Amino acid sequence: MYLVAIGGYALVTVSRSVRRRAQHLSSEPLSLVYARIAVLAVVGAGVVYLLNQNRQPNKEGTPIEGMPWVVPLIVVLLVGLTLLLTKTRFGRHLYAVGGNPEAARRAGIDVGRMRVAAFAVEGALFGLGGIALASYTGGVPLDIGGGNTLLYAVAAAVVGGTSLFGGRGRIRDAVLGGIVIAMIPNGLLLKANVNAAFQYIITGGFLLLAASADALGRRRQST
Repeated sequence: MYLVAIGGYALVTVSRSVRRRAQHLSSEPLSLVYARIAVLAVVGAGVVYLLNQNRQPNKEGTPIEGMPWVVPLIVVLLVGLTLLLTKTRFGRHLYAVGGNPEAARRAGIDVGRMRVAAFAVEGALFGLGGIALASYTGGVPLDIGGGNTLLYAVAAAVVGGTSLFGGRGRIRDAVLGGIVIAMIPNGLLLKANVNAAFQYIITGGFLLLAASADALGRRRQST
C-alpha cells in the first residue's frame, strides 16, 4: 500500500507538471516536484517502519504491531474528499455556499440542496468515525462519544485552518490539525502527575488562538 500510494502520487504530480509545461502553462519546477515526492517517500517509510514495530508496553502481552486500518482509511478519505472539493462542481458550489449563501443563490446554486448534501456527507463521515471509535474502545458503552470528543473534533478542524465563518478549509489541513490535537494528550501523558484539566486548558487555548486568528483574518479581508 505504501508503494502504491507513493507511486500513484509521483505519477500524477510528475505527469501533470510535464503536461502543463508541454502546453506552455505555468507549472512547478520538476526539481520541486521530485523533492516533494522524496520527502513524502521518506516520511511515509518512517511511519510504516514505526507502525510495524511492537507497540505493546507489556513484554508478556500480545504483540501490537502493524499498520492500523484507520491509517489507510484516512488516506483514502483524504484523497477522495480532496478531489471531491477541488475537482468537481459540487465542491465549488459547496465553497460558494459556505462563503456567501446569498451570492451563491444569485449565481443559480440551489443553496438548500447543497446544505442537505453537505449534512448527508457529514453524517456518513460521522458514521465512519463512530465505527473507528467503537473499534478503538472495543465496544459501544452508553457514554461513548462523551467527554472531550466533540472538543477535539472541532479543535482539529479549526486548528487546521477551517474557517468558523464558512467558505474556507481543506481536508489535509483538518488531518494535520487532528494530529496536532492528538499530540497534546499523548504528550501530557508522558509527564507524571499532570492534572487532566490541563488537557482541556491547553486544547481550549489552541482552539481560542485558531478562532481568533480566523476572525482577525476575516475582518482584514473585509476591510
